[in-house]
Amino acid sequence: MLESHGMDIQGPTRDSKGQQRRRRGSSFQPASEFLPLIDEVYHQLVEKMKSIPGARVENNKFCTSVHFRCVDEKKWNELAQQVKSVLKEYPKLRLTQGRKVLEIRPSIKWDKGKALEFLLESLGFANCDDVFPVYIGDDKTDEDAFKKLRDRGQGFGILVSKFPKDTTASYSLQEPNEVMDFLQRLVEWKQVSLRARSWV
Repeated sequence: MLESHGMDIQGPTRDSKGQQRRRRGSSFQPASEFLPLIDEVYHQLVEKMKSIPGARVENNKFCTSVHFRCVDEKKWNELAQQVKSVLKEYPKLRLTQGRKVLEIRPSIKWDKGKALEFLLESLGFANCDDVFPVYIGDDKTDEDAFKKLRDRGQGFGILVSKFPKDTTASYSLQEPNEVMDFLQRLVEWKQVSLRARSWV
């Protein structure tokens, strides 16, 4: 599982014989040294955003998000200036923007593509011909993972969006319920495939 823009990775590990271990999983956090800074910024932004109705600050462990979806458009510039005023005291952090959200993240060379590559390697699947990774995402930051799969020529990415977008994903689905349908069909296909093999 990739969380916090790929900076919090958890998953099973494989032993030296390639068998998946169930009890203890692997955990990798390339930005763990930034946790105290992120926490400081979170608390400062909570205080600053009290003056802007509709603003919501979220601590995503390795990222602090300031959501302005419910903020009056006339206040967006003020909100951005407040966020930047806090961030200028933290040169090791950077500001990015998503859909009506400003995000404060560690300034490290790490993205969801690198996280996906790390996960494939730690599971022992990086050079397997019989593994087909599928990455599903709905955010601009997922593009790094879509691109990684395309560059590797292994697996494919699926963008979840109601609206057409430029993407390196191979496919798209419109809504989360379509993702659930796709995953259920994938499981059913695998079960049928396994039953067919057992008859041979």
